[in-house]
Amino acid sequence: MDQLTVLALNAGSSSLKAAIYSFTGDVPADPITPSWTARTSGKPEFEPLQRSIGPVKIDVVGHRIVHGGSKFRESTFITPEVKAAIVEAGSLAPAHNRIEIQGMEAVERLLGSAIPQVAVFDTAFHSTLPPAAYVYPGPYSWLEEGIRRYGFHGINHQYVAGKAARLLDRDVASLRLITCHLGSGCSLAAIRDGICIDTTMGFTPMEGLMMGTRSGSIDPGIILHLLRHGVSVDRVDEILNRESGLMGVSGVSSDMREILAATERGDQRAQLAFDIYVHRIRFYIGALLPALGRLDALIFTGGVGENSSAVREAVCRDMDFLGQHQVLVVKAEEEWQIALECLRLHSADVR
Repeated sequence: MDQLTVLALNAGSSSLKAAIYSFTGDVPADPITPSWTARTSGKPEFEPLQRSIGPVKIDVVGHRIVHGGSKFRESTFITPEVKAAIVEAGSLAPAHNRIEIQGMEAVERLLGSAIPQVAVFDTAFHSTLPPAAYVYPGPYSWLEEGIRRYGFHGINHQYVAGKAARLLDRDVASLRLITCHLGSGCSLAAIRDGICIDTTMGFTPMEGLMMGTRSGSIDPGIILHLLRHGVSVDRVDEILNRESGLMGVSGVSSDMREILAATERGDQRAQLAFDIYVHRIRFYIGALLPALGRLDALIFTGGVGENSSAVREAVCRDMDFLGQHQVLVVKAEEEWQIALECLRLHSADVR
């Protein structure tokens, strides 16, 4: 294979991570060191990237797309039709897809429209969920309207499952895993024989675990109660997405490091936030286990999962009922997984 240089863009609602990988010859199983990286916090800004990258010839650009809706079950080259479908799916993840569209448009301005771009969907890895896991128990018409569980963080759940198999010297198709992606957003996935069979995030990235500023799953009657008492839909959205989770309960921060520091000072609300956070992770681990039948490994990844031994220790305490299993910590490598998808599509020339 001639050298292929890939720019991987991982834009979230409050951060931008980017990396350049140059591929020659055989592709290694584990990530290679990128020739260039960038990490920013706050609203993603794409225009400064060109100055930072310098005169590097980019062959293909890959984008993490949070929500692929019901139309995308795998990565694909970006066309006007694909872009329109991503915009449509953006109503389900407005804080994410809109920014990712801006990233595609910025690449066209900065690198030219001839550079192929690839959409790598966070929802794609979860497209293997069985109907019992993805259909909500509401009216069947919901499913016909596309209201179903999609799941998110799939790019990283897929990567860490493969990495865990290499660490255990096992074929991923022989393993039963629960992967715990714990960062600003949080989700678990049950992976059986290399296939995702259940996950905690749902129709949107709000469902499931308690997160940094998102509530995760709550009684839907609470929302009805708020609406009936005059709270607007937009205000409810703001509360559940930006004023809940660790931030909402603690009143201190959405950052687990600051929560732990506050607990050391005896802050009772910070302690409560930590306890709820751990409780919800343990609750959902228990909920995912029956679909697996057994557990070979529990894997922690993401900023909190990788760096907070306090969280890992609290989650794993008194877990004898899970049976004999490994506990692994795997560094998230979403940009690498995006680059691999670009390489796969470019090599197959499926445009």
